[in-house]
Amino acid sequence: MVALFGIGRRALLGSAGLGIIAAPTILGRAQAQENQNLAINRVTPPDIHKFKVGSFQVLVVKDGARASGNPGETFGTNQSPEEVGKLLTDNFLPADQFVNSFSPTLIDTGSDVILFDTGFGKAGREQGMGRLIEGLAAAGYMPDDISIVVLTHLHGDHIGGIMEDGKPAFSKARYVTGETEYNFWTDAARAGTPAEGNQKAVLANVKPVADKMTFLKDGGEVVSGITAMAAPGHTPGHMIFNVESAGKRLILTADTANHFVLSLQRPDWEVRFDMDKAKAAESRKKVFDMIATDKVAFLGYHMPFPAVGYAEKQETGYRFVPKSYQFDI
Repeated sequence: MVALFGIGRRALLGSAGLGIIAAPTILGRAQAQENQNLAINRVTPPDIHKFKVGSFQVLVVKDGARASGNPGETFGTNQSPEEVGKLLTDNFLPADQFVNSFSPTLIDTGSDVILFDTGFGKAGREQGMGRLIEGLAAAGYMPDDISIVVLTHLHGDHIGGIMEDGKPAFSKARYVTGETEYNFWTDAARAGTPAEGNQKAVLANVKPVADKMTFLKDGGEVVSGITAMAAPGHTPGHMIFNVESAGKRLILTADTANHFVLSLQRPDWEVRFDMDKAKAAESRKKVFDMIATDKVAFLGYHMPFPAVGYAEKQETGYRFVPKSYQFDI
């Protein structure tokens, strides 16, 4: 179709009949490629990763990943694009693109099977995402095995998998989220504001299970060994979770940091998706100072899969150090 723009008007009119024939062929090729991409996503097993924290079994599922252009439009929005690009290239990454991945996590305590966040669900499957249920099945877990669903916050990529065809996907589960978070998104005052679009997702996916919901505040306990910690800024009631078992510890940092270089090495840089940018930066520094000082592992929802590692303190921020065999011996 691009070649037609270089053809004169008379030639274009003269070849109109050919265009009618050619267009379906081009569109057919595009559709075939799209179908092939979807088929590849269906037949390729979802990425999963297992490890133990004390007596707790942890399963990380890659719900999906997507590439985006212009990193400076999302990260370091208070910096120049050149500065953002330089930090990326200094870390062996392309300056003009970044990849965002999404990693819901299951913790099997032996008494409860707890799912932290639910990915995109059905809405993401056309883009090759929404693979949580597949990943759980690959590890031997069915939706009815989930006894608790914990929502770190109520953005669409965390709540999209709660409902499936109008019914709760995890029919036997109770739900846990932050009280401040739920109250913010369900407040009628969100209508007509930039938050309205996400509010509609909350009303469609979260409110239907509100009768099974327990609301936590800072320090609230999900089950023995798993405690909520307030880390606001990304959203008003964004929470992280401290996990401890048999002397081992892991922090689920959710969206405190959204990129393993741009958010960690420059925690002061503003991120487009952080609703209160100053408070989000404050939470980043507080949380990752604790993680670096205590030398405790963390699991970040948007870190490179399997999304688990450590934070080493540096002059301007933190260096992400992926885990290797620390939990295996």
